[in-house]
Formats: sequence, structure tokens, C-alpha cells
Amino acid sequence: MSFIQFSPWQVYDDSGRRKYLNEAERQRFLDAADRMAPHIRALCYVLAYTGCRVSEALNLTRHNLDIEQASLTFKTLKRRRPAFRSVPIPIELVELLIGLPPIGNERLFPMCRATAWRAVTHVMRLAKVEGPMASCKGLRHGFGIRAASRAVPPNLIQRWLGHASIVTTSIYLDAVGQEERDFADRMW
Repeated sequence: MSFIQFSPWQVYDDSGRRKYLNEAERQRFLDAADRMAPHIRALCYVLAYTGCRVSEALNLTRHNLDIEQASLTFKTLKRRRPAFRSVPIPIELVELLIGLPPIGNERLFPMCRATAWRAVTHVMRLAKVEGPMASCKGLRHGFGIRAASRAVPPNLIQRWLGHASIVTTSIYLDAVGQEERDFADRMW
């Protein structure tokens, strides 16, 4: 009997570069997003504050925004059966989404996936974020790393990111270096 062994996802690319936005890059990205048109700005904030996949963000409607709970409900698109998850968001993002001008259909972001990717990479360039982290995925991975570094329980990170398995989420937990850094500081 043979087993197929797969290489788990890593937080670094083959050259050793991070695939996630760090805190300074994330802030520059949000600052650059503030200079964009309302729908692009809101999309950037949703990606940064929820860790959702770009396709999940593009499927959002006003019905997915729970104003009282200050959360967004996403349909997880990577599963065979429909699965929904609610992700808390800051009240400022709720207000930003409420203030979006309605456009034609019910969707909050009236654009295709390719247009959204181009918009996000444009904002990354304005923010002077370069490398493998300068993408929608970089925002998603940055969200996971940020949550783990702030001691958010793994089961919440798993739920917020829509991971079917805690094994996937554990990659973010392994990547967090603060505890390791604390040990190294004591050793030095």
C-alpha cells in the first residue's frame, strides 16, 4: 500500500519570502485603500478585516451584513456542501458597508474576480507592498497570522477562515513567532 504524501502549505515561498502581510504592510494597504473609490475601498477593508477569499467577498450582499452583531456571513466556497460562517467586523467597517451606494444588483461589490484582483494589487502597489504577499491571498494569510499572534483561539481562527480542518489552521499557529521570540530574548 502506498500513501501519497503532500507538501503542506507554508507561510514562506520557495525563496524564503513571506506570503502574508505584516502589520506595517497591512496598515499601509488600508491607508492606500482610503484613497480609492468607495467600492474598492470597502472591498479592501473586507479582505483585510475578515480574511475571506476574494470570491467570497464578491458574493456578499446587503443581506450578509448583520448590523446588530457587526458581522458578515460568508458562504464558504471551498466545500462540496454549502457552509456558512459569520465573521465579526469593526463597527467602522459596518458603517462603510452601509454607506456604499447601491449598484444595479444586490451584490456589495459589482465586479468580477479578475477586476477585484487587479484592484487589490493596484492598492498594494500604491502601498509599496511588493512580493508574494502583495495579493488577496496575502491579506487572507495576514489575517490568519494576525489572529494567531493575538492569541485568538484556534477554533475561532478555523471558523473565521472557513477551514474544514484544524490542520490547515495550525499552519498559522506554527508561523507565529512571538513565543519563540520571547524564549530567544531570555536566552540572549
